[in-house]
Amino acid sequence: MECHSAGVQAIHVHVRDDQGRHSIDASRYLAATDAIRRLAGPDLIVQMTTEAVGQFTPLEQIASVRAVRPEAVSIAVKELVPDASAESAAAELYGWAHQNRIAVQHIVYAADEFDRLLDLVARGIIPGKRHSLIFPLGRYVANQESDPAELVPFIAKVQDHGGSGRFDWWVCAFGASETASLVAAAALGGHCRIGFENSFINADGSRAASNAERIGDLRRSLVGIRRAPASRAETMRALGKPD
Repeated sequence: MECHSAGVQAIHVHVRDDQGRHSIDASRYLAATDAIRRLAGPDLIVQMTTEAVGQFTPLEQIASVRAVRPEAVSIAVKELVPDASAESAAAELYGWAHQNRIAVQHIVYAADEFDRLLDLVARGIIPGKRHSLIFPLGRYVANQESDPAELVPFIAKVQDHGGSGRFDWWVCAFGASETASLVAAAALGGHCRIGFENSFINADGSRAASNAERIGDLRRSLVGIRRAPASRAETMRALGKPD
């Protein structure tokens, strides 16, 4: 509720089992979504994730999304479609989500995964003319510390393949450079996902006490960029809701 009041339009949700381990259990997602909406109201967008973290198969991810039927979901291309054998089931899920106007955001960890995404789009496995991407910076580097320079190959790919007319792109960033990385993304036309999943550290090096504090820290850092806050509808579109 504090985060929504601080200006965020969406919350990215992971759920855990009774032992605190990562889960994609549909009943837990449904319960979490209901609890968030009771506290924050119906306007806050709730985005689930199918992130497998090496534990869940593509079919398990698909079953979870179908059972939850979320308004928004993030899906890692390399996890849902690891090889050709997974393409048919993935195509059915992507087609179902597109038909039901579910906002699908594609997690792209590396530039070569962008090429894989483009291939899936070109062959109709991922439908639609416009796509939402998120680039997690610092995920696979030493000490999980992001660097704004990591944006360069991703932005080059976006610009080479249609730019903002074809893609809405987001950034999340690990470690102490989270704010700096997100400011760079915003300055280049991207969108920001911020919070304790990636970093506890404010721009001045202090440790934030809450996600709401991290949001305030970013908003202060973005003042000079002069971008207007997005509406709910604009955020849904940027998260991948089909036009």
